[in-house]
This record gives sequence, structure tokens and C-alpha cells, in this order.
Amino acid sequence: MDGMQQGIGAYGAGRAGGAFDPLTFIQQPHTGLRIVSWLFSLVIFGCVSNEGYINRPDEVKEFCIFNRNQNACNYAVGMGSLAFLSCMLFLALDVYFPQISSVKDRKKAVLADVGTSAFWSFMWFVGFCFLANQWQVSKPDDNPLQEGGDGARAAIAFSFFSIFTWAGQAFLAFQRYKLGADSALFSQDYTDPSQDAAAAVPYSSCSAGDDLESPGGTGSYQQSTEGVYDGSAGYQRQEY
Repeated sequence: MDGMQQGIGAYGAGRAGGAFDPLTFIQQPHTGLRIVSWLFSLVIFGCVSNEGYINRPDEVKEFCIFNRNQNACNYAVGMGSLAFLSCMLFLALDVYFPQISSVKDRKKAVLADVGTSAFWSFMWFVGFCFLANQWQVSKPDDNPLQEGGDGARAAIAFSFFSIFTWAGQAFLAFQRYKLGADSALFSQDYTDPSQDAAAAVPYSSCSAGDDLESPGGTGSYQQSTEGVYDGSAGYQRQEY
């Protein structure tokens, strides 16, 4: 029975087709990390988009606050928006995941989660190093009014935090994969126990000389009715 439950709930989800429980969904660790990562990406995107472009008092054109390196702001905005969409996509997949009855499809979804989460953890590591370096070498003369400093520091900080939230998602997804890989063996190799019992005790064919017993299994009725009819002697009445 335990093996059957693991086969039904392969890769960390319950029985396929079950009712969606919002409370259980929210309490799942990987769901919480996705929501946190979603918020972090929104903060990074918002900070750089709103406060990441400044100019000198004698200039009209705005430049990126990170050492006037347009690539730094583009990286933060682009990665923040894509990570935001990625979180939304996998949150939707988490909602739909228990409805997936195929073990192979569940395996593909979990592997995609592992790969995507590890990818974003690496990308935010690169982003943190890039933004922190460009902020460190920024010239005070390029921002004499010290505008947008809080937004820039917030983008750097939340880029750093995002490394660990996405790494945590990758770790939890890998744990689900290991659990599913073990439980999926049951669903692939499962055989009905009744069939095994039938195979162990094969049916024997009845021969003309075999004695037949009544459903009660006592065999007394068969013995008491011997001699009732004999083809050679004709009909014989039984003496009670």
C-alpha cells in the first residue's frame, strides 16, 4: 500500500485529480520561496526603472546610475522582468502540478524546475557582482545631488538575496526529483498482487477420475451419493 501511495503521489504531489487546497499550497516551502523571489524581482525591476537613470544638472540626457553603464541598468531591468515572469509561470505550474497524472510529465516539470532555478541563481550572482562593481566605481561627479542612491543599493541587495531564494528552489526541486525517482519505480514496475497469487498457484485441470467436492469442502456428499447411478446396472434407489 505504501508503494501504491508513492506511485500515485509521485514527485511530491498528491493523488492526481484531487481538489485544490489553497492553504496546503501556500504552506509548501517551494511555493513560499517562489513568492519571495517574485517580490525580489519586482523590487529590483522597480528600483532600477524608477531611480536608476539620472543626469547632471547641466545635462538633459539621463544615464544609468551604475557608473553610467547602460548595460548594468539593462541587465537589472531585463533580468528582473524575466525572473518575475518565470516566477509567475512556475507558480501556475505548481497549481496545476497535482492534476498531472503522468509520471513522465511530472518528471519533466520537476527537472525544468531544477534547471530554471539553478539558472536564475547563477544569473543573479552575476547580476549582483556586476551591479556592485559598477556602483563601487561610479564617480561622485556624475551624481552630485546623490539621487537614486537608495534604489541602487536596494537593487544590489535584493540581487544578492535572490541568489539564495532561487538556489533554495533548485534544492527543493532536486529533493522532489529524488523522491519522485524512487516512487516512480513502483508505478512502472507495479503488478497486481492478485495476479501474483494466481501465478503462484496455477489452476489444475479436472480429469475424469478426480473427485469433486461440494462448495462446503467436506466431500461427504460425494461419498454418500456414490452408487446412486451406475450406467451398467440401471437406476438404483438409494437407501436412507
